[in-house]
Amino acid sequence: MAADETAPAPRGKVTITEIARRAGVSVPTVSRVVNGRSDVSPATRARVEDLLRLHGYRKRPAALPSRAALLDLVFNNLDSPWAVEIIRGVEEAAHAAGAGTVVSAIHGRTGDAREWMRNLRARASDGVILVTSALEPPLHEQLRILGVPLVVVDPMGSPAFDTPTIGAANWSGGLAATEHLLSLGHRRIGLIAGPPRLLCSRARFDGYRAALEAAGVALDESLVVPGDFHPESGFTGCNALLDLAEPPTALFAASDQMALGAIEALRRRGMRVPEDMSVVGFDDLSEVRWSAPPLTTIRQPLADMGQLAVRTVLRLARGERPDSPRVELGTELVVRASTAPPAPAP
Repeated sequence: MAADETAPAPRGKVTITEIARRAGVSVPTVSRVVNGRSDVSPATRARVEDLLRLHGYRKRPAALPSRAALLDLVFNNLDSPWAVEIIRGVEEAAHAAGAGTVVSAIHGRTGDAREWMRNLRARASDGVILVTSALEPPLHEQLRILGVPLVVVDPMGSPAFDTPTIGAANWSGGLAATEHLLSLGHRRIGLIAGPPRLLCSRARFDGYRAALEAAGVALDESLVVPGDFHPESGFTGCNALLDLAEPPTALFAASDQMALGAIEALRRRGMRVPEDMSVVGFDDLSEVRWSAPPLTTIRQPLADMGQLAVRTVLRLARGERPDSPRVELGTELVVRASTAPPAPAP
C-alpha cells in the first residue's frame, strides 16, 4: 500500500525537502513560506503552512549557511556562437553572485520541454532564464505554481505582462545598419531577414524600412528575402538577390552568420566585398573580426543581456521587483572593411 502523503513524520524530523515533495512545490518555495516572504501565491502558502503545522516543522538556526542558488538557463537550440555569448554573460554574473547554472536546450519540442520541467522540479532551481524560446501555457503555469521566477531574454513575441524581459534595441540597430549603407551612396539595399515569428526579426526589418522611407527610397519587396539566422540561409538568400535582373549594390543581413554565408556566396561567384557589394551583419560575434574582410555589423550586447538576466532573476528570487519589466540594451554600429561606396556605373 502506498504511503499516506498526509501522515505526519516524527516531530522535529521532517525536512524542507520532504515538505516540498508533499506539497508539490519547489524547495525554494517552502523556504520562502518559512521565512515569511510575500512572493508566494495564497493557495500555495496555505498548503505549505498546513503541512508545516502537520509535521511540526522547526526552522533551523539562522547561523547555518543556506545552499547556493541554482539557475536554469534554457535555449531552444545551442548551435550558434550567439548562444555562447549569452552563456558567457550568464556564467560571469552567476559566478560573481555565488550561484550555479544548468544549461538546457528544448529544441522547440513539447516532450523536451516537459522533461526539462520535471528535471527543474527535481533539482529545485531558484530561477529560470529563458532565451528566445517559448513554453506552452501549462508549463508556464507550473513555474508560477512552483514559485520559480522567470526572466525571458530576447523574447519571441510579447510575453505575459508579469514576466520581465531583456532584449536589445533591434529596431534602432536595423535603422543604423541601413542608414550606414545609405550614407555611402547605396540605394538598392537587399535584406536577408530573420524568422518572422521572432520579435527581434520584425524589429530589424522595421528599422530597415524606416531608414529607407526617411531617405525617400521606396521599399522594393524583391530585395527582401527570408533567412533563419544560420549561414546556409545567408548563402541561399544572397544567391537569390544576385539572380535578380537588377541586383542590390549592398546587403544587410539580420545576423552575422547570415552575413558570412552571403560573403561566401559572393566569393563563389567571383565577386569582391566591398568592391562589388557591401555587406553589414548584426550581432558582432567574435569571429566576424577575422572574416575576410572584417565585417561591418551592429553590436548586440549579448553577454551584457545574460548578466542582466542573472541579476534580475536573483532579485525576483529574493522577493524584489525589477526596476522595469522590459529592458532594451543599446546596439551600436561597428564599421569595418566590408562596406564602401557603390562602384561607379560602367
